[in-house]
Amino acid sequence: MNVNLIDLPKILDPRGNLSFIEEENHIPFKIERAYWIYDVPGGEFRGSHAFKVAQEFIVAMSGSFDVVLHDGTEEKKYSLNRSYYGLYIPKHTWRRLENFSTNSLALILSSTNYNEDDYIRDFDQFLLISK
Repeated sequence: MNVNLIDLPKILDPRGNLSFIEEENHIPFKIERAYWIYDVPGGEFRGSHAFKVAQEFIVAMSGSFDVVLHDGTEEKKYSLNRSYYGLYIPKHTWRRLENFSTNSLALILSSTNYNEDDYIRDFDQFLLISK
């Protein structure tokens, strides 16, 4: 699985810490879109799809949640709970975000603009394409 947990710069300051992300420096793509997920009710999940082209980088800006990934062969779970690292997800990787804590905020940076045709929403189809 070509997934990476990436540490982001962390500038410590008694007034409050600061972290940042630079495209094509900290993450291996140019950012074309940013979106965020919040106010997820208990027990709900988001995602459950893969992309044909898009790469993504996910950061837990607040709270915590799990990202369950599948590459067509194996499944791995990553718990995100700090704003100074994130999860790089290459194309052709099934993802589901779950187990959101109260007041969690997931920031997702994407290498493409929104395009419904880029989504693979059926897991069985994803498995066929992945082989």
